[in-house]
Amino acid sequence: MQKIALITDSASDISVELLKENNIKLLPFRVIYKDGEEYEERIELTSEMMYERLEKEIPTTSLPSIEKITDALNEAVKEGYTHAIIITISQALSGTYNACRLVCEDFEGLETFVFDSKTLTMAEGAMVLNAANMIKENKSFEEIVEALPKLRDKIDLFFTIDTLEYLKKGGRIGKVAGTVGEFLNLKPIITVADDGAYRTYAKARGSKQAVSKLINIFKSYEGKGNYRVWVLDGNGKDKVKILCDGIKELPHCKECIFAGTIAPSLGINTGPGLVGCAIEKVD
Repeated sequence: MQKIALITDSASDISVELLKENNIKLLPFRVIYKDGEEYEERIELTSEMMYERLEKEIPTTSLPSIEKITDALNEAVKEGYTHAIIITISQALSGTYNACRLVCEDFEGLETFVFDSKTLTMAEGAMVLNAANMIKENKSFEEIVEALPKLRDKIDLFFTIDTLEYLKKGGRIGKVAGTVGEFLNLKPIITVADDGAYRTYAKARGSKQAVSKLINIFKSYEGKGNYRVWVLDGNGKDKVKILCDGIKELPHCKECIFAGTIAPSLGINTGPGLVGCAIEKVD
């Protein structure tokens, strides 16, 4: 009989409560400060703690360690699991997928599958939670593996940030730079394209217009089926309420969930003032 372990990285932004409730194992990103302090996010460092220090220092981030990935798999073996599914942040944004894949190639005792979500935050988290539900429904390892790419096609991510400074410093600006370029005084609406990299979806003059654009993007989904939405906060709470209020009453919005503050590793690379939404098509 199959017993399937589910593992994800902390960039999925699933709350500690939901991780425990769904028996999901966490691979935390590490946040490293110049004085040598190193923290595992969600475990030793909260987003609020990171934002408090961000004005003084922009720390670096590091993907989950090989040791942490191996420990999670060993723990699964000890708990009697026969299979493990690992869902990661986009490999276009992090080396986590490749690290997990390399560990799994040499790991014995479990049949494993590593899935590149090609996205991040609750767009990634939504795939993980769907996989958790399928495990609860006694779906087979093979059925879940087959379903994951279809789930990925049903989920989109959009967010806006106050400045490109942090994306540039983190080296993750990608195709955003080429499309915003001379318009750096504008607020970009960023999405994650099919290749898992950032793209500029639209531009707005000022934060209020940027939030209005996010609401209009969601409205464009109206008439195409029902949707569940996770609203994302990157230390931009004033804008979060406006976004929530603008979409939760739309007829095809079946659920509007405040996902909480994004993980420190994500906030370090986007800076304060982010607001966004992960949109999942539901039956």
